[in-house]
Amino acid sequence: MGVILSLAAALGVFYLYTAFAHRWPGLGFGPPATRPRARRPSRHRDWLAQAGLAEVAVSEFGTTVAALVVVGALLGFLLFGGLVPALVIGAFGGSIPIAASRHRRAARRERAQEAWPRMIEEIRILTSSVGRSIPQALFEVGRNGPEELRPAFAAANREWLLSTDFPRTLDVLKAQLADPTADATCETLLIAHELGGSDLDHRLEALAQDRRLDTHDRKDARAKQAGARFARRFVLIVPLGMAFAGMSVGNGRAAYQTPLGQATVVAALVMVVACWVWAGFVMRLPDEERVFHQGIAAPAEARAASREAPR
Repeated sequence: MGVILSLAAALGVFYLYTAFAHRWPGLGFGPPATRPRARRPSRHRDWLAQAGLAEVAVSEFGTTVAALVVVGALLGFLLFGGLVPALVIGAFGGSIPIAASRHRRAARRERAQEAWPRMIEEIRILTSSVGRSIPQALFEVGRNGPEELRPAFAAANREWLLSTDFPRTLDVLKAQLADPTADATCETLLIAHELGGSDLDHRLEALAQDRRLDTHDRKDARAKQAGARFARRFVLIVPLGMAFAGMSVGNGRAAYQTPLGQATVVAALVMVVACWVWAGFVMRLPDEERVFHQGIAAPAEARAASREAPR
């Protein structure tokens, strides 16, 4: 029995070590013989790509969030002198990179939504009137497109020059942009490139018109929400200012350290965060779902896979 328990313990240590150190899946005694070349992009990776952080791995972003949670908890403990408020402030501090990425993602998507109708129209003109091939028109429009989209088109152009594989080139572009309009445009161009036909002009014209209507409706909705969004930010600042002001009056910091003060601070922080999240959920505009987004891995995932590959 002792020998069996020793072997089981050794086998368990081996599996734990190889799983965390070498990322070996399964119950085998070595890495798998082959790795899948194409994996379905996760929602988190799409989210980072839409925020312009395609080169950042999900694990790296999570490490940054965890570090800010620790820093925020330490500052909260020094400020209020209690463990529970420190944990609440630490959680709020960890949400800062998430909120910043959400804001950057929203700004980038808004600029992309405004640019795509014009870009689709330019592709239509170049392929129909000027006589450019579909890949040439796509890369020419991408080079002159918004600055946020140019790196994705440059990466796709490099893939095209190396492989002349148009489906894989479009996979690179879709993985970098992670945008529903880009997915629909790429699939339209891919079908026209592989099957040919004379209806590409009409399809691109209809797609551009649909994108214009969608962009107009979203801009109108954001304009109507402008006042509510300003009030949401203002309400977040006021409680924090009152908390700092209370510390400078009399024995404010000592009052925060009492059990009643700790409970009041926690309740106030929870209500502020809950109202902030609820207001953002109510005012959130619906996002379009990606449909044609299976393809090659994102840059961060590709780097991780290359590091994990056995030498």
